[in-house]
Amino acid sequence: MRAQDVQDILERLCNLLRMEMRQFGLKFGLQPVQIEALTYLTQCNRYSDTPQAVTEYLGLTKGTVSQSLKLLDQKGLLRKRQDKKDKRIVHLAPTAKGRKLIEQSIPAKGLEAALKMSHSLKGSGLEEGLRSTLHAMQRHNNRKTFAACHTCRFNQKLSEGFLCGLTNEPLSKQEIHMICREHEYAV
Repeated sequence: MRAQDVQDILERLCNLLRMEMRQFGLKFGLQPVQIEALTYLTQCNRYSDTPQAVTEYLGLTKGTVSQSLKLLDQKGLLRKRQDKKDKRIVHLAPTAKGRKLIEQSIPAKGLEAALKMSHSLKGSGLEEGLRSTLHAMQRHNNRKTFAACHTCRFNQKLSEGFLCGLTNEPLSKQEIHMICREHEYAV
């Protein structure tokens, strides 16, 4: 398959997903960027829950992300708290209301139905292929990977749990499945 054909298909799929997200968000007075930011914050770890990390993850301007986070906060979908060690750092977390909204939006109903209807997408082959392509494209474009800790070269399994080898801090079983902005694939 030619790269152009794959790009055309992926672009159309992404547009359909964005349209579905736009329709969902409008019910709550939210734009896709706000849903995307809130979605990211439901999936990221404590090292990745800052406005800067949201900006990097979404690849948008600081101003756009700032306005989006402000609106999410005003709607009671997000809460902010200062870092205990460094008061200059602000951590963001979805409220229960914000988490519930994201749970309703994911997975996209159209995608879920399409995957059930498609006979050629059985098993995990599609997911593995897409994940491998994503990883290769991130490497090619020298982008941060933003992936789960359990796939990171810094993740260390200890007899009493897990440790981030970068920060030397313990990680819970739940945290190793969350997105981290410091992630680096094991080589």
